[in-house]
Formats: sequence, structure tokens, C-alpha cells
Amino acid sequence: MPAVSARGLYKVFGPRPQDAVERLRRGEPIAAVRADGTTPAVVDVDLDVEPGEISVVMGLSGSGKSTLIRMLNGLLEPTAGTVHVGDTELTALDADALRRLRQERLSMVFQHFALLPHRSVLDNAAYALEIRGVDRSERRRKAGDALDMVGLGDRAGSRPGQLSGGMQQRVGLARALASGTDIMLMDEAFSALDPLIRREMQDQLLELQASMGQTIVFITHDLNEAMRLGSTVAVMREGRVVQSGTPQDILRAPADDYVASFLADVDRGRVFAAADVMEPPAPVDGELERLPRALPTTPLADLLQPAATGGGSVVVAEEDGRVVGVVTSAAMLAALGGGSGTSGTTTDTPREAVHG
Repeated sequence: MPAVSARGLYKVFGPRPQDAVERLRRGEPIAAVRADGTTPAVVDVDLDVEPGEISVVMGLSGSGKSTLIRMLNGLLEPTAGTVHVGDTELTALDADALRRLRQERLSMVFQHFALLPHRSVLDNAAYALEIRGVDRSERRRKAGDALDMVGLGDRAGSRPGQLSGGMQQRVGLARALASGTDIMLMDEAFSALDPLIRREMQDQLLELQASMGQTIVFITHDLNEAMRLGSTVAVMREGRVVQSGTPQDILRAPADDYVASFLADVDRGRVFAAADVMEPPAPVDGELERLPRALPTTPLADLLQPAATGGGSVVVAEEDGRVVGVVTSAAMLAALGGGSGTSGTTTDTPREAVHG
């Protein structure tokens, strides 16, 4: 069973939203519906997030991704459709039941930290537990453990204003971790950070998710961030999910020209790993023993130099030394689109819709 799922989800802002949904279901263009003064922000979205995965929703401003995540935790009521958290239909809950579900199963990490400036870092990290009614000693213990996880155990007594932006975002992450929920929703959580700090936060999120197994829905407009973090990725445009799948699947076979152009500058050398392009090993007179080696998880960008010095191929082996494949220069270049996988980003151009 998916940890989070959505079926036939719509959110329309403006007059006569139900009429707009029916028109969209009949196939009327979004532009025609907008002409009557309504804004379809999310249109007929189906989404499944499996337990323990990082599911990334990406798109430009106005694509509907932030509206979508606010419906996944009940901050916005859908115009039509359903949201389930496990086997619980979130969209059918009353206010009290929804509040309990958020406290026990869903935590949220916002773009702008949402820290309380007059409280210590420790008390900020414990805030969700305080709202839940957990006693002071227990919530401070859990908050302290969470701060240790994000490397801020020594700043527990500081105020948020004494921390850098990256540290403040770590406090927001610690607050979500301390709450003990198994599902974390992150809305553009790292987009306000400097590139180096952002990369460090991505590393930390991957490490924490690998060790704790939380289910994460991560919203971003940054292409390389989406491809780096996502077990699965959903690409949104004008309220619709136009393609979903693994990062590798989407890069190999974009659904249309929009997705292809949207992904044109993704750092493919960091998305594809050795295991994605390796071929079965075929040893000939000890040839494999003479080639450089890499793990199945090694990014292709890190194999270019070894391949160049190793006669064009790299052996792929598990940590115990067992050979599982061979990566050739031809396979790498095909996966990289004929280039070397240099990084880049797509300009976040303004869209007509304002509810992103």
C-alpha cells in the first residue's frame, strides 16, 4: 500500500470551481477555463508515494507543485479527488481527526524555516511534540537527539537569529525528525540556501533517509536537485503531471518535447550510475583484472577518467569484490547524450498561473 496516494485530484481557485472541474474533465483547454476568471492550479493528478522512498515533484513556478503538497497534508481542501495516507482517506477527515493525523503521521519542512525567534533551538526542535502534549523532559530528549542527527547538538541553547541560514534549515529538519512521523513533506525546503549549503543539506537528507527509512515528498523547481534526491520524480506543467518515473527512465525517454527541453541541462553524469549502463562481464585471459574498478552506485561522471586510463572500460564490482558488470565508454557516452554530463539549471521563467 502506498504511504501517500492521490486520485483524480483537482484544485481550482476562483468562481464556480466545480463547474471548472467538469469542463476540464470534458477535455476543455485550461486556457479556456482561465478565460472565465478561474485558475486551475492542480488538474487530475494521480500520485503514489511508496513507503521509504523520496518522491520528488518538480516544475516551474505556477506548475501546481506547492498547491499539490498542501493538499497532501490537508492545508488546502481539494476541489475534487481524494488523498489517502496509508489506508486513511485524509480528504474525508473532520478537523480534529485531520489535526491528529498531521501530528502523528505527517511532518512538514517549509522553505522559510518557520522558526520561533524567541525560543531556543532545542525548544524549536521540540515544538511539534509540545503541541502534541508530550511532557517537557521527553520532548527535549527527542529534540536533542534530532539536533544531534543534523549536527546541531552543540547549538541547542542558541536562538535562531544566532544561526546561519543553513543551520536554521537544519533546525526545521530536526523539528520534523523529532516529531517521529513516518512521512515528511518538504516544500522547496533548500531553495533559499546558498549552493554549497544546499548541497550539504541534500547530502544530509539522503543520509538521514537511508538510515531512518522515512517516506519523503520533496517539492523543488531545481532540476539537478530533483534528479539527485528522487527515487521517483513527477514533472508538473500547468497543474498536470506530464510524466513520472525514476530519474533514469525520464532522462532516457522524455514523454514529450516539454519534458525533454525541461531536462536538457540536467547533469546526467550524476544521475546515471555504473549499474544503470553496465553490461554482463565477459572475462578474457584476465582482462577484467587489469581494468579499473567501481561500485555499482558510482556516478558516471566519476568513471570518465578511469575509463580513459583503463582502455575505455571500467569493471563494476560489489564491495566484497564480486564482479557484476563492465561499463564501456560507448555506453557512458550514450547515457550522457554524447557529452560529459556537465551540470546546469533551467531558468525558472514566470508562468501564467500564480498558485505554484
